[in-house]
Amino acid sequence: MVVKQKTLANSFIIEGIGLHTGVNVTMNFLPAPENYGFKFKRVDLENKPIIEADVDLVIDTSRGTLLEKDGARIGTIEHTLAALIGMDLDNVLIEVNNEEAPIIDGSSKYFVEAIEKAGIIEQEAEREYFEIKEKIQINDEKSGAEIIALPDDDYRLNVMISFNSEVLNNQFATLDSISKFKDEIANCRTFVFLHELEFLLNNNLVKGGDLDNAIVIMDKVVGQDELDRLADLFGHDRVEVKPQGILNNLDLHYDNECARHKLLDVIGDLALCGKHIKGRIIATKPGHGPNTIFAKALKKAYAKSVEGAPVIDPNAVPVMDVNRIRELLPHRYPFLMVDKIVSITDTEIIGVKNVTANEPFFPGHFPEEPVFPGVLLVEAMAQTGGLLVLNKQVGKFLTYFIRIDNVKFRKKVVPGDTLIFKLTLTSPIRRGIANVKGKTYVGDKVVAEGDFMAQIVKQSENN
Repeated sequence: MVVKQKTLANSFIIEGIGLHTGVNVTMNFLPAPENYGFKFKRVDLENKPIIEADVDLVIDTSRGTLLEKDGARIGTIEHTLAALIGMDLDNVLIEVNNEEAPIIDGSSKYFVEAIEKAGIIEQEAEREYFEIKEKIQINDEKSGAEIIALPDDDYRLNVMISFNSEVLNNQFATLDSISKFKDEIANCRTFVFLHELEFLLNNNLVKGGDLDNAIVIMDKVVGQDELDRLADLFGHDRVEVKPQGILNNLDLHYDNECARHKLLDVIGDLALCGKHIKGRIIATKPGHGPNTIFAKALKKAYAKSVEGAPVIDPNAVPVMDVNRIRELLPHRYPFLMVDKIVSITDTEIIGVKNVTANEPFFPGHFPEEPVFPGVLLVEAMAQTGGLLVLNKQVGKFLTYFIRIDNVKFRKKVVPGDTLIFKLTLTSPIRRGIANVKGKTYVGDKVVAEGDFMAQIVKQSENN
């Protein structure tokens, strides 16, 4: 099923205090064009630099996820990004007037509510998923974290946390579908152990901290005098310890709210791989450090999948058989070079040709060592690209290729090979001109490639 990209119907503003900087922050969420992604714009800095939500820009994960580009920074972005992914968005520009997103209540709840109020609209471009095809795994020796991605038909997550604490030892959280993010995960707040809170306070690191934006886990016995002192430091009413070992400043939404919040963080951090995910994520002892290591692994795997040979299911029914191909292309024997089309989207097409010893050109090219002519590999890619373009037209049209560049032949093609053609539209079709990039594979090896420019011409009634 084709899924279109989405952006906001209207802009909205979120205001609050940065957890670590303690400064007032305003975030202005704006609709963005197709294929834009998520980007942060520092409107308080000269030239208003833009920072992409890209894992390659992560410079620190010790107190949240911090991005930096050309000296401009934006931090504590994980709750924001989790909300954007959880609400099924693709393209949003976020103007921000400081280097840290507001913490608000320590969850994604207020971002989600604002997105719902602003509305979501569908765009024309098709969404590109990163579909997990095989197991991807990282192990972080420093933290003891393990994160695995497995094939699945939806984005699902299983998260287990484990701490050396009688109050918070092992907890498990599951999200069966990303579509349930709003109802099951969005309102789950961050948490902190008392010993961590004391360290942060003593080092002047949580200037925007408040006992209302975190679940405080009491991991040691503390007298009421000490609790009163902490409350006074935060300007909060006096607090007591609840039986389950947390402060009585708030009530838990779920018994496993801490594990659910870690799941929220995983979603936010993995958004930095740049694609919506189809797969099951299993994370044990996750944190911002391991999460971003895994996001880099996902980004690398996606790039490899894009560059790699398409995976062809021989049992699948083709989306275009030879009869449909003949309806779109004027070519006939012995010059029709595509047997079937197995996949087609708005911007990409995958075609197949089975090379047999009976090809009419082999007796002359060459009698003792048959080799598929390179010029016909170019022609086959051009025909496949033509099918991508012509399939989008209403009426009878032809494509005339007017330019071919950067053609390379990597490996010879011989009888018995199965050619897989992947043609990608590199820019929108304008004024009847289409630009496509083509690659031909045998197995997992590229045997030929090139860039093509074609003119789309309406077929005359006499033809």
